[in-house]
Amino acid sequence: MADRVAVVVTSIAAPNKVLRALAAGCRRHGWDFIVIGDAKSPTGFQLDGCRYFDLAAQRGLGLSLAAHCPTGHYARKNLGYLAAIRGGADRIVETDDDNHPLDGFWVDRERRQIAATVEFQGWVNAYRLFSDQTVWPRGLPLDAVHDAPPLFEQLPTMACDCPIQQELADDNPDVDAVYRLLMTLPISFLGGRAVALATGAWCPFNSQSTVWWRDAFPLLYLPAGCSFRMTDIWRSLIAQRIAWQNGWRILFRSPTVRQARNPHDLMGDFADEVPGYLHNRRIAETLGGLPLASGAAAIPANLQRCYDALIGLGLLPPGERVLLDAWLADLALVQA
Repeated sequence: MADRVAVVVTSIAAPNKVLRALAAGCRRHGWDFIVIGDAKSPTGFQLDGCRYFDLAAQRGLGLSLAAHCPTGHYARKNLGYLAAIRGGADRIVETDDDNHPLDGFWVDRERRQIAATVEFQGWVNAYRLFSDQTVWPRGLPLDAVHDAPPLFEQLPTMACDCPIQQELADDNPDVDAVYRLLMTLPISFLGGRAVALATGAWCPFNSQSTVWWRDAFPLLYLPAGCSFRMTDIWRSLIAQRIAWQNGWRILFRSPTVRQARNPHDLMGDFADEVPGYLHNRRIAETLGGLPLASGAAAIPANLQRCYDALIGLGLLPPGERVLLDAWLADLALVQA
């Protein structure tokens, strides 16, 4: 039986070209399409092929996280994940309302891959394995930007289990504010490539076009006690650490979307990214030193231990644990 797929987006826009394209594609392929609104969302949002949840509908889900999660924050996307899981999703594809889906967005994905594998221990600039240009993913420590990447042609090919897969974006990819202020766009990445990162190879991944299989669903949790420029990045570091404990590898693959970026205040983005520039190395070192247990049943406790560590570093407020516990309780409810 084919996997049941859900696409999850959070948006404060009226139905735009991207949302209409996602809705049409989901109708063609029989995928669930969920859009999570927020306080600035337009009233009367209507889009065929979409399950739209405004704030009232989110509160009506009967989930404790709806009451705890702040408005005006990207972390409300967590409620979309829970709605997708309650709807029976086996696989969640998350993206944003400014990512135009390419043909590859709609192909079936395989969790288990035969892929070029990076076994390097430390920070890896995965974007450089898809481009000869100087480019790096949002969240990579700035002092690792010019570290020489391994040569793709020399990477060993291995079988790997990849329940989290990051797909790149062409034209205006997910780079940080420093890149946008100093470097040039657009960028087109090489097609037809997939690279798996083995245990100990760190690279941040984002929520732009990311695929999650059921075993990894608990790791979808986006923290709300940090800026929206860090929420998916810090999630990714925690997800990587727990993935290693289960023998999973994070897969990066060639673009499946083309981003026409929504307007941003680049200096505002820079300010929101400063905690990452300053602390992402420390976060990785702290997470790497945590004693975690293996197995799916241990993932909730591992998440709590990882988030407690970031709270202990002073990077997340103590109240983050309230939201995480609500997420875990709601997750158990929708999966029952």
